[in-house]
Amino acid sequence: MNFIKTDIEGVKIIEPKVFGDERGYFFESFSQKEFDENVCKTVFVQDNESKSCYGVLRGLHFQMPPFAQAKLVRCVRGRVLDVAVDIRKGSPTYGKHIACELSEENHRMFFIPRGFAHGFSVLSETAIFQYKCDNYYAPQSEGALMWNDKDLNINWLVPEDKVILSEKDKHHPLFKDFDSPFVFER
Repeated sequence: MNFIKTDIEGVKIIEPKVFGDERGYFFESFSQKEFDENVCKTVFVQDNESKSCYGVLRGLHFQMPPFAQAKLVRCVRGRVLDVAVDIRKGSPTYGKHIACELSEENHRMFFIPRGFAHGFSVLSETAIFQYKCDNYYAPQSEGALMWNDKDLNINWLVPEDKVILSEKDKHHPLFKDFDSPFVFER
């Protein structure tokens, strides 16, 4: 596996080594040993999967402490733009984001540590998206930011009039009005 650093500390792109021939392909999608050595020591306790159509935008979501979650995400069918926003107070990259295209062709994975808001937009006709979480879902700790906040300046690669949101995702706070429960730790 190739572990790629990004401009935000802790956020990593992971490219597996894909072995292909006329029969198809094979790759190791996760190794706890390699993950611990190259990303961080994390134990994933829950796997989730969603299916969405073109234009669906899910995010920008997070869980507040003590139920915060780190996520390892990938797109197994179709294509998505995945986004992680640093919401750790005191971080040199507070309010900045990293965007990464994940697809069934590139097999990339994206690691989002605790202290980040996360979202993705679907760029293909449909997409199946999987993510591993290091903490269980706790509905009472849900938090989110507005997906189209001008201060965050995220290009979701979907025209705004084509974006499909849940009712809940239409009403989140702006970043400037947000009091983050996360603190940057070196």
